[in-house]
Amino acid sequence: MTTIERARIPVAIVGSARCHKESDTYRLAFETGKLLVDSGFRVLTGGMGGVMEAACLGARSSPAYNNGDTIGILPGHGFSEANEAVDIVLPTGLDLYRNGLVAHASAVIALGGGAGTLSEIALAWSLKRLVIAYRIDGWSGRLADTRLDERIRHASISNDMVYGVDSAPECIALLQQLIPLYEDSHRGIA
Repeated sequence: MTTIERARIPVAIVGSARCHKESDTYRLAFETGKLLVDSGFRVLTGGMGGVMEAACLGARSSPAYNNGDTIGILPGHGFSEANEAVDIVLPTGLDLYRNGLVAHASAVIALGGGAGTLSEIALAWSLKRLVIAYRIDGWSGRLADTRLDERIRHASISNDMVYGVDSAPECIALLQQLIPLYEDSHRGIA
């Protein structure tokens, strides 16, 4: 009997599709994608440009990268909408409603972002996912270190919140520390 390698956990990176390549946000997304793959995770994004592209390019730059480590859940119907660094392209035809699929990753890391990112953070919160947000301009910075509402998502996690971070190494260390606590997920509206 052969040993089956444990599945690489998908972690979503969300943020603006209009993030410039010279920006700190793009650099942080690249570094985060690389460190995720270095640490044995897969990178899941909305598959388009900006933060999503940077995260996928970062993932591919990792010495631990394997084909299939970047997943893009696209809003449209066409495979060609994906950035070139996406390995697994999943066109949904769901437009902005695809954000619910992205938010269903094992954890969600937010970098800046506008209304689309806000929806992904809110959906991840409702789905009881681990949410980490960079303390930068945009919705991630506004929501870092806060609770979105007063519901008890996990009775065993007294400080449950949108956890704020300032750097990619801090983000990955926090993810590795907390993800085992967030195995329980949403079981339907109660």
